[in-house]
Amino acid sequence: MGVLPVRAPPVLLAAALLAAALLGLPPASLRAEEGLPGGPAAETEALTWFQDPARLWGSGVEAVIEEAYRASFKTLIIGGRVMNLRMPFAENHERAELTDQGWEVLGGGKANPAFLWGAVEGFLSTEDFDRYAAALGDGREKVVIFDIPRRSWSVSTDLFDIARMKAGAYRGLPHRPYVLVSGRGILESDVYNYLYCIGWAGMDCSGFVWYVLSYTAASAGLDLGSSLRRVIGSPRGREVSYYVGTSFFGSSNRELITVRDEIRNLRPLDVILFRGADGSMVHSAIIQSVNLESGVIRYLQSTDEAPLNERGAHESFIRFDPAFPETSLSDPQVMWTQNRYPPFPGEKASPFSNDGERYRAYPELGGGKVVRLRTMQEISGRLRRQAP
Repeated sequence: MGVLPVRAPPVLLAAALLAAALLGLPPASLRAEEGLPGGPAAETEALTWFQDPARLWGSGVEAVIEEAYRASFKTLIIGGRVMNLRMPFAENHERAELTDQGWEVLGGGKANPAFLWGAVEGFLSTEDFDRYAAALGDGREKVVIFDIPRRSWSVSTDLFDIARMKAGAYRGLPHRPYVLVSGRGILESDVYNYLYCIGWAGMDCSGFVWYVLSYTAASAGLDLGSSLRRVIGSPRGREVSYYVGTSFFGSSNRELITVRDEIRNLRPLDVILFRGADGSMVHSAIIQSVNLESGVIRYLQSTDEAPLNERGAHESFIRFDPAFPETSLSDPQVMWTQNRYPPFPGEKASPFSNDGERYRAYPELGGGKVVRLRTMQEISGRLRRQAP
């Protein structure tokens, strides 16, 4: 079948325009003085134009965070279709509760996107993936059965299996997801399923947050890993990112500042933490921008509890009333637009319908919170001073 790279920006024009609209930013591509051409080539030209994050976000810290985020996307031609793939979510031993065999994902969920995309292109160039793509395009409706520990897949065309999936009688297990496919060709979500179940490639939530932080620090001339190696507890000679988990951001480490989560206090690079039933912090995300005029916060995260085509690295939004910037993120009047869904259709749904419910959960244990890495305060200020 073959997988071909595409010389195109990793974020499509429609997504960039949507972000601009939600945040109340005037996308410069809509201004006549920019002189973008019209006609049949306009879309291609516009996509190329949007490849530069500064066009939408300026030249400060928000643009650098956007650069880091866009590294989580790769545009490839697969099965004759142009696909804008996003970095999958991947966590060591996730879904292993009903099997004796655990598994460690490539890079432990902490590797950088450049390394992971190289591995991904290798997986997508194998004969096994070609067979998988062919099965999804043979015109026959079927159930694809993945076996994550064995890194294998099989198909069932049994009418009873198909009918049960359609009726919502899901037969899969955490380590053996079932997926109903139409047989009309491979989709981006199908590629994600293969990379997640067979490739074991992607980034977990804290790996993604750490990458954005370290990328932003590097743009200002600081090696964040080296500067915080001792604090994080990484042995010399080992990759620091492998030792950074959500537990680090949720700790009482002196390098972390707990931010009172009133919206007016929030800044780009602040880390949003979500609490679990045991009181520990179990998920992290990072703020990219806070627009006090339009009443929108944009934050970025990597998780597979999301709409089918948003699993992995994705943007999320919080809406608030600009007249009340003192409102807390935990206030029910604040609208978190990111909905949560099971990673594979048919699985048990998340107990929280959206990120807002998840942030407000377990108030008796403290609920969600926001922290700021002390080092990043200086980095953010430095980037703002460097901006023309």
